[in-house]
Amino acid sequence: MTTTIREKPGFLQSRLGGLPRPFWALWSGTLVNRLGTMVMPFTGVYLTQARGLPLAAVGAVMAVFGAGSLLSQLLAGVLTDRIGRRATLAGGMLATAVTMLALGYSTSLPAILAAMFALGLVIDAYRPASNALVADLVSPAERPRAYGLLFWAINLGYAVGMTAGGWLARLGFGWLFWIDAACCVIFAVLVWRAVPETRPADRQETGGGFGVVLRDRLMLGFTAVVLGNALLYSQTFTMLPVAMTSVVGLSTEQFGMAMALNGVLIVIVQPLVSGWLGRLDPSRTFALGLAVMGVGFALTAFVTTTGWLAVTIAVWTAGEIVTAGIAGTIVATLAPPHLRGRYSGLFGFAWSAAAVLAPLLGGALLEIAPSALWLTTGGVGLVSAVGMLALGPAIRRR
Repeated sequence: MTTTIREKPGFLQSRLGGLPRPFWALWSGTLVNRLGTMVMPFTGVYLTQARGLPLAAVGAVMAVFGAGSLLSQLLAGVLTDRIGRRATLAGGMLATAVTMLALGYSTSLPAILAAMFALGLVIDAYRPASNALVADLVSPAERPRAYGLLFWAINLGYAVGMTAGGWLARLGFGWLFWIDAACCVIFAVLVWRAVPETRPADRQETGGGFGVVLRDRLMLGFTAVVLGNALLYSQTFTMLPVAMTSVVGLSTEQFGMAMALNGVLIVIVQPLVSGWLGRLDPSRTFALGLAVMGVGFALTAFVTTTGWLAVTIAVWTAGEIVTAGIAGTIVATLAPPHLRGRYSGLFGFAWSAAAVLAPLLGGALLEIAPSALWLTTGGVGLVSAVGMLALGPAIRRR
């Protein structure tokens, strides 16, 4: 009995121990924020059903949101380094709460367009600040595990939020906006009260700014790799649902059941392997994850049943688990402490750009043939993996 009691803390310690208390405040706020992420997954449904907008207008609204999102990461990166990590994160969350409610009460198309642009600008403004906080608070050896735990919290919260959002939407869309806004406020308060400001006192402003980031060829190369990674993942919520339901002929229930496997595997497996993955070379690990994701998406070209779709999802989810936490670790390695916000902003910009490009490129390829889409997507993953291996020696020297 005594031996069993002693072993359990050791098991938990290897996965949850060794991280500072402010990190756990950030982790808790991230989880709460994602639990309340109910508006964005149902935005299209809300605009068509509650506001009666035609599909063309909905497309314009989402494009405006994407434009705001592209600017968001770069602006937030600058603010993270200038006014501080805590202020940028808390301010971004409060601004998101206000904008959420403004969107929920907007009835005219001009008001909806303005609210959606503002929402794109602020909804993910916390990301550069969050990434910089982890780099400031956590030792280099523990960063892969810390970033991986944040990834796990995001996926767990999103899965629960999606389920709850679908149920609450039937009661009225207003519930989604108020709950989402409330969770944003809770995140802001948690960070403001429990996370110290970590911005370096000596910011070395001379010669700083985005000019330094854009002259860092290694960071630019890594950003290109991240763009490839983001283009892969973005297909999961852009073209994959369309291809599986409209081309393969699966029902929405069948597709939803298969996609649920992604969240289940991440929630169960990722915490178990994050410590081990964190001890491996980041560049090679990231390249391995990209290659596995590429293979998984390429196999989608041969899907004809729900079972085979589940197999391909399991493959690219394995790659996703391998890459979790590694990208943030590499950005933290490349960035000088006083420019971590800007480096994280450029990293986030790659994801925002992919969210805009993925449906455009994916839609064009899907019109040619499903195999053209999935084999090209798989090729992007493999090319990105090769690029990551090529950058590996320089990253290790840095």
